[in-house]
Amino acid sequence: MFEIVITSNKDEKLLSQIHTCLGGTLSDTGGGSVLRFDNDVGKGVVRNISFDGGISLLDCDVTLSKEVTLLFKASDVSPIKFLFISEGTLNYSVGNAEEPIVFERFQNIIVSEERLAKKGYAYAASNRLKLNCIRISRKAYLKKKNNNVNTLDSKLRRVFTDTKGAKAYLLQGGYNLKIADEIKKLNEVPHKGMFSTLSIEGRVYLILALQLQEHDTFLTEGALPHSLSRQDIKKIHELTDFILTNISRPITVEVLANASGLSAKKLQLGFKMSYSKTVNGYVRELKLKLARDYLKNTDLSISEIVYAVGIKSRSYFSKIFFEAYGLLPTDYRKQLKLGKHTNTENQEP
Repeated sequence: MFEIVITSNKDEKLLSQIHTCLGGTLSDTGGGSVLRFDNDVGKGVVRNISFDGGISLLDCDVTLSKEVTLLFKASDVSPIKFLFISEGTLNYSVGNAEEPIVFERFQNIIVSEERLAKKGYAYAASNRLKLNCIRISRKAYLKKKNNNVNTLDSKLRRVFTDTKGAKAYLLQGGYNLKIADEIKKLNEVPHKGMFSTLSIEGRVYLILALQLQEHDTFLTEGALPHSLSRQDIKKIHELTDFILTNISRPITVEVLANASGLSAKKLQLGFKMSYSKTVNGYVRELKLKLARDYLKNTDLSISEIVYAVGIKSRSYFSKIFFEAYGLLPTDYRKQLKLGKHTNTENQEP
């Protein structure tokens, strides 16, 4: 376990404290600071940019070779943090909690810790983490002209006006791909020049607005067209067993919608979030993997395998198998019988 201790929540000190513990190279980009490291802890980039009105951006793209904990022991009031993970997961704990809370990919997360509470974020070893964290210093933000805090819902309004950090707040909201798309665009903005600074600031405000909107819909049990609830995601994952059980049948979006009770739009969104594939793409990949296993481990004929995995014809099966693995099914089986090595086992269809 590698521990990074943070003793101040101030933006100008945050990245330098991480640099002290983690090593690497810390540089000024003109609009903020960037830490690059590549050592026995792992490798990656951490960036911090401050804007007017108490708003700042801390984001990272890191791959770790050991478990790392970011432990906050600051005496000053913690900022409100709007978190969004584009890749990986993050364990979070406060005080003496026995079990950490898992922050998941694509989930809208808002955190405000009680002052002086011991808190930490743990990153799993060997995992890539792409994290976007918009930090808001309450006192500075409340001085901002037209801050419109009074228009927020009562829970979040109390968080913004709690300038002494008297109470904690945690929201693990819905899963939202629109936010993920905007963060991707943010990360594609060049890091230098006035255009860069203005573009980054504009996108940070847009992402913050989307996270506030997602917060409201989550609490009112509404649904944005680009978001899913935790229950929706659970249903998506449960469909894996349904697909395997019914693999010999034609499995369409309509069939899965009826089985799960989700709309076709939510199904497509959920499969993209969970598996980075369309529904049909996921089903086809699963059928191909099972067919490959049948070719390797059974004496079933090609026609029998085609029937077993529910592919519409032998000719279509040969076509998509070749597209996925670079071999026709008959050639793949011949190579296996000759004892020749094939690399299809590690190859995604």
